[in-house]
Order: sequence, then C-alpha cells, then structure tokens
Amino acid sequence: MSEPRINDRIRVAEVRLVGPNGEQVGIVRVEDALRLAQEADLDLVEVAPDARPPVCKLMDFGKFKYEADMKAREARRNQANTVLKEIRFRLKIDPHDYGTKKGHVERFLKAGDKVKVMIMFRGREQSRPEMGVRLLQRLADDVAELGFVESMPKQDGRNMTMVLGPTKKKADAKNEQRRRAQETAAAKDDAAAADTAAETQS
Repeated sequence: MSEPRINDRIRVAEVRLVGPNGEQVGIVRVEDALRLAQEADLDLVEVAPDARPPVCKLMDFGKFKYEADMKAREARRNQANTVLKEIRFRLKIDPHDYGTKKGHVERFLKAGDKVKVMIMFRGREQSRPEMGVRLLQRLADDVAELGFVESMPKQDGRNMTMVLGPTKKKADAKNEQRRRAQETAAAKDDAAAADTAAETQS
C-alpha cells in the first residue's frame, strides 16, 4: 500500500472533505481544507485518492499511523506460534536410537512445538500395527511431563503417525519468549514510524 498523501502533497484543486469524527463536510477547495486542518491542529490526509474528487479526512496522522501499527502488531501476535516438527522411528528401533530420538522429541516439546511422530513399517511389519501403537504409547508415556497426545496413533499405508502437543505451561513459556522478542522488534518499528511521521509533517 502506498504512503497516504497529506497536507501540501495533495495536488488537486478540490477534495471531498470528511471531518475528524467521520462527518461529511462536502466538496471544498484544497486551500480551504488545509486551512480547516491547520485551525483544528490536524492533518489533511488523502484516504481515497482514486475517487473523483479525491476524499480527504481531517485527522492526527501520527496518531493514526501509530494505531494502525499497533493493530498490525496485535494481529501478528495473535497468530499461532506453534511449529509442527516431524521425527521418524523404525518399528524395530534399538534402545540407543530410541533414546536419541526421544531426546529430540523432548527438545521440541520444551521449545513449545508440536511433534508429528511417524513409524515406517517394512514388509511384514504392516501386519503388526499393534506393535506400532505400543511403541508410540511408550514414547507418549516417556515424554508425558512435557507433552500430551493431541492426535492418537493412526495408520496410513506403510506409516503410522501420532501428534504430540506441548503441555500448556511449556508452550506458554515459549510463546511468552516469542512475544517479548516481537515486542522488542515492534518498539523499534514504533521509533521508526514516529521518525517517518515527523519527517512527513515537517
């Protein structure tokens, strides 16, 4: 979206003017609109440049930009922060490999991420789905402090999958950490936006 034109950047003879509270003032000369803006200590902002004549509104442009940035940041913050990680097991996994992969699952859950656990069946193993369920249940029990079974074991051809979700406390801690990082970035954006608004108005 292009930067709105405000005050002396508006290059037309007449505009359809909207007051600060949304009231319709009507079609006025740009000079008169600028005078009204100056008297009210507000900015004249072009809000619909393609209309004939363009629509302009009396507003505090710095405040408007700040509120728009805050809304955009809130929308970003409310987006789901959880990532889905994937890890694969063999049905006949040896104890050392199981321990290593379990460690990866624990690390993902501690980070507040979901984990899709997949068992790949080979040959005749497909006829023993109960062994896959047992292995996935064992893993779920082993990581129960960090995560819970969000999606029960389900077989799909040669694969069986289960989804583990992080326990709320751990996920909240991670989301809090991410939120703080976003707020720090947003504070920098605010400073930049304030500088831009000041330059625009000067």
